[in-house]
Amino acid sequence: MDNKPAEGDLSVRFWGVRGSHPVSGLDVCAFGGHTACVEVRCGERLFVIDAGTGITRLGQALGADAPAQIDLLLSHLHLDHVIGLPFFRPALMKGTTLRLYCGNLGGETAEVALDRLFAPPLFPVKLAQLPATIEHVGFHAGETLTFDDGVEVRTCPLQHPSGATAYRFDHRGRSVCYVSDIEHDELGPWPHEELLAFVRDADLVIYDAMYTEAEYCRCRGWGHSTCDAGVALCRAAGVGRLAAFHLHPWHTDADLADMERRLDMMMPGSFVAREGQEIHLTAARAAA
Repeated sequence: MDNKPAEGDLSVRFWGVRGSHPVSGLDVCAFGGHTACVEVRCGERLFVIDAGTGITRLGQALGADAPAQIDLLLSHLHLDHVIGLPFFRPALMKGTTLRLYCGNLGGETAEVALDRLFAPPLFPVKLAQLPATIEHVGFHAGETLTFDDGVEVRTCPLQHPSGATAYRFDHRGRSVCYVSDIEHDELGPWPHEELLAFVRDADLVIYDAMYTEAEYCRCRGWGHSTCDAGVALCRAAGVGRLAAFHLHPWHTDADLADMERRLDMMMPGSFVAREGQEIHLTAARAAA
């Protein structure tokens, strides 16, 4: 259900949908050019997934009403997923705590890696010098994260150079999975059993659809996937809908519209994610 949210809904909003690098131009306006950032709300509870350039637009939208503490769940640390972090408006607000979760470094936090990136001579300051308080949390992908208010988020490791983490949000009988930056053809028969169990019966799976089937043949081993592999996973797991995500920067609006038509034929109701698009999943108890 993609209309006005009701209190208690599980909702998703896309702020950046591209992979590798941002793009601009008249031929990419419909789907957008910012890199990965997704807002998930479990009722009023805010989570942010990834800090690509799209996080700058999220920060502007939150404005002065941003929560005092924001949980940012990083799938991994490649540039297209972290480069917007120091430009996120809440990170520039004194009194805000930004808590960064990272699960692909064997339990280590992202602090050392991000301090190498965001530091002179590559960047003017370190994250610790920003007005907000930055806290780092490391975990092993596959663990369930439990937050201060008792909310739980399940995680799953993904096949990707240096690893990546998938996240699952379950709220009042509805569920959304974020499965970006995954190589589907490197670990034997697809779908992989661990991931199949992870996304089982989800209402929506946000899935890495970087390549067409023809492109994937030339890019095998680079850590990304296709709509076809996503549909196979979702069909096997009884998933409601698939949102194609982490879109190739060279794919134009026309290319993506063609992909969306084909995707909807394979799995009706599925779509290619667009910047600014919101999805509201009405709480099952309210619907009943």
